[in-house]
Amino acid sequence: MSQRISHQPAVPPRTRSDTNLNKYAQTAQASSTTVIGHYSTSFGLAARLLTAEVRTPVRTIYALVRIADEIVDGAAAEAGVSVAEQRQLLDELELETERAIVRGYSTNLVVHAFAATARQCGIDSTLIAPFFASMRRDLDPTPFSAEGVAEYIYGSAEVIGLMCLRCFVHWCPRKATELAVLEDGARHLGAAFQKINFLRDLSCDRETLGRNYFPGIDPLNLNDEQKTVILDDIDADLAIASAVLPLLPPGCRRAVAAAQGLFTRLSKRLRSTPADQLLRSRVRVPDGEKLMIALTSSIGPGAWKR
Repeated sequence: MSQRISHQPAVPPRTRSDTNLNKYAQTAQASSTTVIGHYSTSFGLAARLLTAEVRTPVRTIYALVRIADEIVDGAAAEAGVSVAEQRQLLDELELETERAIVRGYSTNLVVHAFAATARQCGIDSTLIAPFFASMRRDLDPTPFSAEGVAEYIYGSAEVIGLMCLRCFVHWCPRKATELAVLEDGARHLGAAFQKINFLRDLSCDRETLGRNYFPGIDPLNLNDEQKTVILDDIDADLAIASAVLPLLPPGCRRAVAAAQGLFTRLSKRLRSTPADQLLRSRVRVPDGEKLMIALTSSIGPGAWKR
């Protein structure tokens, strides 16, 4: 018998760009872009100044951090989720994140995107675990001590800077001595961002969420002298971060300079705002001014130095 010949057209082999996994990864990355677009104009603006290979990983970091933050900052509570259930959700999210890094896949799009970044850039549990520990701390009504606040800031903000730094240097490695300086700068910058937001969210944190990140200070009776001490500490953090800016790889330097410029402006606005007014309104920088600050900060000598 003669062999039957199929007249169906041959199916060309799939290329790397159209595999199922690659399409899923692109969808996951797009979900991270959506998260940052809805939640942060400042961070989103700075991220657009990153080169393409760095921009996507940084967005995936922000997205994971944001969905974890929403568990403890009101969205889950508004959905009727109890504090005990919020802790469980954080545990599950952390576990899924760690598993996704190992297996290379998650059914949670934001987790999947972050895990791909973590696998590529070397983000591991030494940074992930402190972050989730700080998120759990927000569910604990016990008053903060000075040491407790420092630990909280490390996990909630400084490790985010360190995660981003690992993405920055993945494509442009630095010597160990330079990396140590950059890590110190990343921690101080993250701490400054967090402390500024503590001041901006003073009323909401105290009256709505029942939190006080300033041990020894009654947020409802903050005075200008106390505010000045806090802002002096913040400006010291910003100065340390600014000094190491020229060591950053060129692909991220303009974005970091822009973000620092925006928060430096917020610090100045907080200084000029009476302490009692911080309880009535949230200090912000208008969008038009943000654009100008981002532009001028990103074209300075430190931002462009090779």
